Amino acid sequence: MGATRPRIIAYHALRRLEVPGDFLEHRLEADADFRALPPDDRRLAQELVFGVLRRRATLDWLVQRRTDGRRQRPEIRILLHLGLYQLLYLDRIPAHAAVHETVELARAGGLSAQTGFLNAVLRGTVRDLPATRQALADLAATDPATATSHPAWLVDRWREILTPPDLARLLELNNLPPPTFARVNRLRTDAAALARVWEAEGVRATAREFPWSGPEQLFELQEHPSLASLGSFQRGEFYVQDPSTLLAVTLLDPQPGESILDACAAPGGKTTLIASRLQNRGRIQAEDVSPDRLRLVEENVARLGVTCVVVKAVSANPDPAGEAETALFDRILIDAPCSNTGVFRRRVEARWRLQPDVLERLRREQAEILHAVSRRVRPGGVLVYSTCSLEREENAAQVSEFLSRESAFEWEASQEVLPWRDGVDGAFAARLRRK
Repeated sequence: MGATRPRIIAYHALRRLEVPGDFLEHRLEADADFRALPPDDRRLAQELVFGVLRRRATLDWLVQRRTDGRRQRPEIRILLHLGLYQLLYLDRIPAHAAVHETVELARAGGLSAQTGFLNAVLRGTVRDLPATRQALADLAATDPATATSHPAWLVDRWREILTPPDLARLLELNNLPPPTFARVNRLRTDAAALARVWEAEGVRATAREFPWSGPEQLFELQEHPSLASLGSFQRGEFYVQDPSTLLAVTLLDPQPGESILDACAAPGGKTTLIASRLQNRGRIQAEDVSPDRLRLVEENVARLGVTCVVVKAVSANPDPAGEAETALFDRILIDAPCSNTGVFRRRVEARWRLQPDVLERLRREQAEILHAVSRRVRPGGVLVYSTCSLEREENAAQVSEFLSRESAFEWEASQEVLPWRDGVDGAFAARLRRK
């Protein structure tokens, strides 16, 4: 019997990643073979891909430990990662199945000459499983970055600002599959009606409320078929969205009849939430530098029944003088490009893409966007700056620096959502008002 489809799809998905940062979740969802899998197999394939990416540093440490530090070819390393991940992190998969499937994957991939080596490494791990688990426990005490598969420089940063329990909880959360939340689209339905539809569609969900979200707006999904296959999804009755992303729109507080600019709009979750708050009465200009990502905005706007949005592609290097001559808006949201350190469990590739120099580049880019876009707020209007970062220089320090240079604005309010405290993705938002 050959390797099963979920493992084959996971292997090829990982092989396509020449660099980890090249992977995004929607690329797996766009794979026709992945979409054709039954629900349980689809969940397994996704768990294998995301789990191997999350645990990459720990799996590398295990490979080196089992092979005396010998360098492995990329395709062999991926096979070892897949096998070790199943043995050590997926208790529901029998050890013999994890070993057999990995060997069969090698054979199917034209690597028959390596099957003996793979079999020996994985069977040796099975024999030494208690000792291996103890070694991982010891590693957590001496090298938490490797044990939890995070960049060491980032763990050192967090250690300076977080208490040991908060740091441990954050590192743990980042390696857990994130829960799925859905926002009720009040332009199409309400919470009670959607719950009745879901019951008929085989969706099991629990209503959730957070201090910044308001009532009857969010559900946490426990069990469901493929969401894209649901009639309720196709009719635009809900949008998949983490609760943390509602914070910025709550601080923005858009009112019917106003003109709103969503300056970094793709893929459109906050844009469509603003439209819902406006009850489609008003005008939203949704801008982004990526025409491809703006198509996602257009798709979501159409599916959710939003009629008050104008989509516009803009330059990645706006001219502050030119922007000052454009129309002014009552309220502006800048959901700035950031390090994504608040969403590592959801953006599985982000931890390996981020480097200290990237963090500094992002900080400069955020400052430039704030400087350029702030000139488009009308006097007395509101500017909300938000990120999904946990880093101070991208959040409060960025706002403080902006205000030190822009005396026309004052800081009205700000709030953080912290994964270890709130149980959802991390986020920061600050509301500024132009005097």
